[in-house]
Amino acid sequence: MGKLRALPSRLTALWSGLGGLAPVERTRDEDRALHSPWRKLYKTARWRALRMSILARDLFTCQWPGCGFASADTSKLVADHREPHRGNKALFWSPANLWCLCAPCHNSRKQRQEHRRQ
Repeated sequence: MGKLRALPSRLTALWSGLGGLAPVERTRDEDRALHSPWRKLYKTARWRALRMSILARDLFTCQWPGCGFASADTSKLVADHREPHRGNKALFWSPANLWCLCAPCHNSRKQRQEHRRQ
């Protein structure tokens, strides 16, 4: 029987093929969470209860002028801040600053309005 030979090391070839470490890439949500720590408030039970009370107060109907979309499916409705809170907890939790919008109004009309203000 023949002698076994040692295999040559391949680690150097692997290391040079990596070309260095790439920068850490974050998802859009991770990046937003990093720069806007107040976003975690939307995941609390307190927010979910407040959201539901706002939707019920507004009779599950979009309050945008001229829309009037109504739905029992709460996934199609958004409890939106009339004035952007930008981390101000008093504005964030204020029921007077919240209203019910349908998703299309929130995602198009309201966003256009906010971008014009900036």
